[in-house]
Amino acid sequence: MIRRTRRFLWPALIPRDGTVAGRLLRTPRAVFGLVVLLLVGFCAAFPEWVMPYASEDMDFENLLSGATLLHPLGTDQLGRDTLARLILGSQVALQVSLGAVGLGLLVGVPLGLVSVTLGGWVDDVIMRVMDAIVVFPALLVAVALAAAMGNSLGTVIVAIGIANVPWLARVTRSQALTVRALDFVAAAEAAGTGRIKVMSRHILPNAIAPVIVQATLGMGYAVLAEAALGFIGVGVTPPTPTWGNMLQQAFPFLETQPMLSIAPGVAIFLLVLAFNLLGDALRDILDPRLRGVVR
Repeated sequence: MIRRTRRFLWPALIPRDGTVAGRLLRTPRAVFGLVVLLLVGFCAAFPEWVMPYASEDMDFENLLSGATLLHPLGTDQLGRDTLARLILGSQVALQVSLGAVGLGLLVGVPLGLVSVTLGGWVDDVIMRVMDAIVVFPALLVAVALAAAMGNSLGTVIVAIGIANVPWLARVTRSQALTVRALDFVAAAEAAGTGRIKVMSRHILPNAIAPVIVQATLGMGYAVLAEAALGFIGVGVTPPTPTWGNMLQQAFPFLETQPMLSIAPGVAIFLLVLAFNLLGDALRDILDPRLRGVVR
Protein backbone atom coordinates (compact mmCIF):
# COMPACT_ATOMS: atom_id res chain seq x y z
CA MET A 1 0.00 0.00 0.00
CA ILE A 2 1.45 3.34 -1.08
CA ARG A 3 1.11 6.14 1.45
CA ARG A 4 0.48 9.54 -0.06
CA THR A 5 2.51 12.45 1.33
CA ARG A 6 1.92 16.18 1.22
CA ARG A 7 4.86 17.22 -0.88
CA PHE A 8 4.37 20.95 -0.71
CA LEU A 9 3.30 21.41 2.91
CA TRP A 10 5.47 24.09 4.59
CA PRO A 11 8.65 23.41 2.53
CA ALA A 12 9.99 26.90 3.09
CA LEU A 13 10.17 26.32 6.84
CA ILE A 14 12.08 23.03 6.61
CA PRO A 15 15.40 23.56 4.76
CA ARG A 16 17.00 20.39 3.46
CA ASP A 17 20.26 21.01 5.30
CA GLY A 18 18.65 21.42 8.74
CA THR A 19 15.85 23.04 10.68
CA VAL A 20 15.32 26.78 10.86
CA ALA A 21 16.19 26.80 14.56
CA GLY A 22 19.42 24.94 13.94
CA ARG A 23 20.54 27.30 11.20
CA LEU A 24 19.61 30.33 13.29
CA LEU A 25 21.79 29.08 16.12
CA ARG A 26 24.70 28.77 13.68
CA THR A 27 24.30 32.37 12.54
CA PRO A 28 26.12 34.83 14.86
CA ARG A 29 23.90 37.84 14.19
CA ALA A 30 20.79 35.75 14.80
CA VAL A 31 22.23 34.45 18.07
CA PHE A 32 22.91 38.02 19.19
CA GLY A 33 19.34 39.03 18.33
CA LEU A 34 17.88 36.01 20.12
CA VAL A 35 19.96 36.67 23.25
CA VAL A 36 18.76 40.29 23.40
CA LEU A 37 15.15 39.26 22.83
CA LEU A 38 15.33 36.55 25.48
CA LEU A 39 16.86 39.00 27.97
CA VAL A 40 14.22 41.65 27.29
CA GLY A 41 11.47 39.02 27.34
CA PHE A 42 12.65 37.70 30.69
CA CYS A 43 12.70 41.21 32.18
CA ALA A 44 9.22 41.89 30.81
CA ALA A 45 7.79 38.58 32.06
CA PHE A 46 9.39 38.62 35.52
CA PRO A 47 10.07 42.28 36.41
CA GLU A 48 9.72 41.67 40.13
CA TRP A 49 12.75 39.35 39.97
CA VAL A 50 15.09 41.93 38.44
CA MET A 51 13.72 45.33 39.46
CA PRO A 52 15.71 46.81 42.37
CA TYR A 53 12.75 49.02 43.37
CA ALA A 54 9.14 49.57 42.39
CA SER A 55 8.91 51.85 39.36
CA GLU A 56 7.03 54.57 41.31
CA ASP A 57 9.10 54.48 44.52
CA MET A 58 10.58 57.94 45.13
CA ASP A 59 13.95 58.53 46.79
CA PHE A 60 13.79 62.20 47.77
CA GLU A 61 17.36 62.11 49.07
CA ASN A 62 18.68 61.19 45.62
CA LEU A 63 16.84 63.37 43.11
CA LEU A 64 18.52 63.41 39.69
CA SER A 65 21.42 61.38 41.03
CA GLY A 66 23.97 59.86 38.71
CA ALA A 67 24.98 56.23 38.75
CA THR A 68 25.40 55.00 42.31
CA LEU A 69 25.43 51.65 44.09
CA LEU A 70 21.82 52.22 45.16
CA HIS A 71 20.74 53.37 41.69
CA PRO A 72 23.01 51.90 38.96
CA LEU A 73 21.45 54.06 36.23
CA GLY A 74 20.59 57.02 38.45
CA THR A 75 17.21 58.55 39.27
CA ASP A 76 14.89 61.02 37.60
CA GLN A 77 13.61 64.39 38.84
CA LEU A 78 11.15 62.62 41.16
CA GLY A 79 13.72 60.24 42.61
CA ARG A 80 12.40 57.21 40.71
CA ASP A 81 14.95 54.53 39.83
CA THR A 82 15.80 54.61 36.11
CA LEU A 83 16.69 50.92 35.93
CA ALA A 84 13.36 49.88 37.45
CA ARG A 85 11.41 52.06 35.01
CA LEU A 86 13.52 50.79 32.11
CA ILE A 87 12.74 47.17 33.00
CA LEU A 88 9.01 47.85 33.38
CA GLY A 89 9.02 49.77 30.09
CA SER A 90 10.15 46.62 28.29
CA GLN A 91 6.65 45.21 28.87
CA VAL A 92 5.06 47.97 26.81
CA ALA A 93 7.69 47.68 24.06
CA LEU A 94 7.10 43.95 23.62
CA GLN A 95 3.31 44.19 23.97
CA VAL A 96 3.17 46.86 21.27
CA SER A 97 5.54 45.03 18.91
CA LEU A 98 3.73 41.70 19.24
CA GLY A 99 0.24 43.19 19.29
CA ALA A 100 0.74 45.55 16.35
CA VAL A 101 2.41 42.95 14.14
CA GLY A 102 -0.17 40.35 15.20
CA LEU A 103 -2.95 42.71 14.15
CA GLY A 104 -1.18 43.36 10.87
CA LEU A 105 -0.88 39.62 10.21
CA LEU A 106 -4.50 38.89 11.08
CA VAL A 107 -5.73 41.54 8.64
CA GLY A 108 -2.99 41.87 6.03
CA VAL A 109 -2.31 38.20 5.21
CA PRO A 110 -5.98 37.29 4.51
CA LEU A 111 -6.38 40.44 2.40
CA GLY A 112 -3.34 39.53 0.31
CA LEU A 113 -4.59 35.97 -0.21
CA VAL A 114 -8.12 37.07 -1.06
CA SER A 115 -6.71 39.60 -3.51
CA VAL A 116 -4.78 36.88 -5.37
CA THR A 117 -7.52 34.25 -5.16
CA LEU A 118 -10.37 36.41 -6.47
CA GLY A 119 -8.34 38.77 -8.66
CA GLY A 120 -10.06 41.24 -11.00
CA TRP A 121 -11.81 44.20 -9.47
CA VAL A 122 -11.50 42.73 -5.97
CA ASP A 123 -7.71 42.79 -6.30
CA ASP A 124 -7.80 46.37 -7.57
CA VAL A 125 -10.03 47.60 -4.74
CA ILE A 126 -8.00 45.92 -1.98
CA MET A 127 -4.67 47.19 -3.31
CA ARG A 128 -5.94 50.74 -3.78
CA VAL A 129 -7.23 50.75 -0.20
CA MET A 130 -3.80 49.55 0.95
CA ASP A 131 -2.19 52.37 -1.04
CA ALA A 132 -4.50 54.88 0.63
CA ILE A 133 -3.58 53.63 4.11
CA VAL A 134 0.14 53.92 3.35
CA VAL A 135 -0.34 57.64 2.66
CA PHE A 136 -1.19 58.29 6.32
CA PRO A 137 1.82 57.85 8.65
CA ALA A 138 1.31 55.82 11.83
CA LEU A 139 1.98 58.89 13.95
CA LEU A 140 -0.92 60.80 12.38
CA VAL A 141 -3.22 57.80 12.74
CA ALA A 142 -2.22 57.47 16.40
CA VAL A 143 -2.88 61.14 17.09
CA ALA A 144 -6.34 60.84 15.52
CA LEU A 145 -7.12 57.66 17.45
CA ALA A 146 -5.84 59.18 20.70
CA ALA A 147 -8.15 62.14 20.20
CA ALA A 148 -11.10 59.81 19.61
CA MET A 149 -10.33 56.96 22.03
CA GLY A 150 -7.88 58.45 24.52
CA ASN A 151 -4.25 57.59 25.15
CA SER A 152 -3.91 53.90 25.95
CA LEU A 153 -1.92 50.80 25.10
CA GLY A 154 -4.75 49.56 22.89
CA THR A 155 -4.77 52.79 20.90
CA VAL A 156 -1.03 52.53 20.23
CA ILE A 157 -1.33 48.88 19.15
CA VAL A 158 -4.22 49.62 16.79
CA ALA A 159 -2.49 52.66 15.27
CA ILE A 160 0.78 50.85 14.58
CA GLY A 161 -1.07 47.68 13.56
CA ILE A 162 -3.02 49.58 10.91
CA ALA A 163 0.26 50.91 9.53
CA ASN A 164 1.58 47.31 9.24
CA VAL A 165 -1.44 45.97 7.33
CA PRO A 166 -0.56 47.34 3.83
CA TRP A 167 3.02 46.06 3.89
CA LEU A 168 2.05 42.58 5.02
CA ALA A 169 -0.80 42.46 2.49
CA ARG A 170 1.56 43.50 -0.31
CA VAL A 171 4.23 40.95 0.62
CA THR A 172 1.60 38.20 0.87
CA ARG A 173 0.06 39.13 -2.48
CA SER A 174 3.42 39.35 -4.24
CA GLN A 175 4.60 35.96 -3.01
CA ALA A 176 1.19 34.34 -3.54
CA LEU A 177 1.17 35.49 -7.18
CA THR A 178 4.54 33.80 -7.68
CA VAL A 179 3.40 30.56 -6.05
CA ARG A 180 0.09 30.52 -7.93
CA ALA A 181 1.97 30.42 -11.24
CA LEU A 182 3.71 27.15 -10.29
CA ASP A 183 2.68 23.84 -11.82
CA PHE A 184 1.52 22.11 -8.65
CA VAL A 185 -1.04 24.85 -8.01
CA ALA A 186 -2.32 24.57 -11.57
CA ALA A 187 -2.53 20.80 -11.10
CA ALA A 188 -4.53 21.20 -7.90
CA GLU A 189 -6.95 23.60 -9.62
CA ALA A 190 -7.27 21.26 -12.62
CA ALA A 191 -8.12 18.41 -10.25
CA GLY A 192 -11.12 20.38 -9.03
CA THR A 193 -9.72 21.52 -5.70
CA GLY A 194 -11.72 24.45 -4.30
CA ARG A 195 -10.27 27.95 -4.10
CA ILE A 196 -10.19 28.01 -0.32
CA LYS A 197 -8.37 24.67 -0.13
CA VAL A 198 -5.88 25.71 -2.79
CA MET A 199 -5.25 28.94 -0.92
CA SER A 200 -4.84 27.32 2.51
CA ARG A 201 -3.03 24.08 1.56
CA HIS A 202 -0.88 25.12 -1.39
CA ILE A 203 -0.44 28.88 -1.74
CA LEU A 204 -0.21 30.05 1.89
CA PRO A 205 2.33 27.43 3.12
CA ASN A 206 4.66 28.23 0.23
CA ALA A 207 4.25 32.01 0.51
CA ILE A 208 4.60 32.36 4.27
CA ALA A 209 8.41 32.67 4.54
CA PRO A 210 8.71 36.30 3.31
CA VAL A 211 5.73 37.21 5.49
CA ILE A 212 7.55 35.90 8.57
CA VAL A 213 10.59 37.99 7.67
CA GLN A 214 8.48 41.11 7.12
CA ALA A 215 6.67 40.53 10.42
CA THR A 216 9.99 40.24 12.29
CA LEU A 217 11.26 43.47 10.78
CA GLY A 218 7.90 45.09 11.50
CA MET A 219 8.38 44.42 15.21
CA GLY A 220 11.45 46.63 15.18
CA TYR A 221 9.46 49.35 13.44
CA ALA A 222 6.71 48.99 16.05
CA VAL A 223 9.22 49.57 18.88
CA LEU A 224 10.45 52.75 17.19
CA ALA A 225 6.91 53.95 16.48
CA GLU A 226 5.81 53.37 20.09
CA ALA A 227 8.84 55.29 21.36
CA ALA A 228 8.06 58.16 18.99
CA LEU A 229 4.43 58.26 20.11
CA GLY A 230 5.49 58.26 23.76
CA PHE A 231 7.98 61.04 23.11
CA ILE A 232 5.39 63.35 21.56
CA GLY A 233 2.87 62.56 24.30
CA VAL A 234 0.24 60.48 22.48
CA GLY A 235 1.40 57.06 23.60
CA VAL A 236 0.66 55.15 26.78
CA THR A 237 -0.44 57.52 29.53
CA PRO A 238 1.95 58.10 32.49
CA PRO A 239 2.66 57.04 35.18
CA THR A 240 3.07 53.78 33.22
CA PRO A 241 6.73 53.92 32.18
CA THR A 242 7.59 53.47 28.52
CA TRP A 243 10.90 54.07 26.83
CA GLY A 244 9.34 56.85 24.79
CA ASN A 245 7.92 58.87 27.68
CA MET A 246 11.16 58.28 29.61
CA LEU A 247 12.99 60.05 26.78
CA GLN A 248 10.41 62.85 26.85
CA GLN A 249 10.76 63.38 30.60
CA ALA A 250 14.57 63.22 30.40
CA PHE A 251 14.89 65.73 27.55
CA PRO A 252 15.08 68.87 29.81
CA PHE A 253 17.95 67.25 31.74
CA LEU A 254 19.97 66.16 28.70
CA GLU A 255 22.99 68.26 29.68
CA THR A 256 22.95 67.78 33.45
CA GLN A 257 21.91 64.09 33.63
CA PRO A 258 22.52 62.50 30.20
CA MET A 259 22.08 58.97 31.61
CA LEU A 260 18.31 59.58 31.83
CA SER A 261 18.25 59.80 28.02
CA ILE A 262 21.05 57.35 27.25
CA ALA A 263 19.46 54.40 29.12
CA PRO A 264 16.13 54.27 27.23
CA GLY A 265 17.84 55.26 23.98
CA VAL A 266 20.26 52.32 24.20
CA ALA A 267 17.39 49.99 25.14
CA ILE A 268 15.41 51.05 22.05
CA PHE A 269 18.49 50.70 19.85
CA LEU A 270 19.33 47.20 21.09
CA LEU A 271 15.77 45.87 20.79
CA VAL A 272 15.29 47.27 17.27
CA LEU A 273 18.72 45.95 16.27
CA ALA A 274 17.83 42.50 17.63
CA PHE A 275 14.61 42.35 15.59
CA ASN A 276 16.41 43.56 12.44
CA LEU A 277 19.29 41.08 12.81
CA LEU A 278 16.85 38.23 13.40
CA GLY A 279 14.75 39.25 10.41
CA ASP A 280 17.85 39.54 8.21
CA ALA A 281 19.01 36.06 9.26
CA LEU A 282 15.55 34.60 8.64
CA ARG A 283 15.55 36.14 5.17
CA ASP A 284 18.84 34.43 4.33
CA ILE A 285 17.64 31.09 5.72
CA LEU A 286 14.11 31.00 4.31
CA ASP A 287 14.90 32.44 0.87
CA PRO A 288 15.86 29.47 -1.34
CA ARG A 289 17.91 31.77 -3.60
CA LEU A 290 20.16 32.64 -0.62
CA ARG A 291 20.21 29.20 0.96
CA GLY A 292 23.73 27.96 1.40
CA VAL A 293 25.34 31.41 1.55
CA VAL A 294 24.52 32.22 5.19
CA ARG A 295 27.69 33.17 7.06
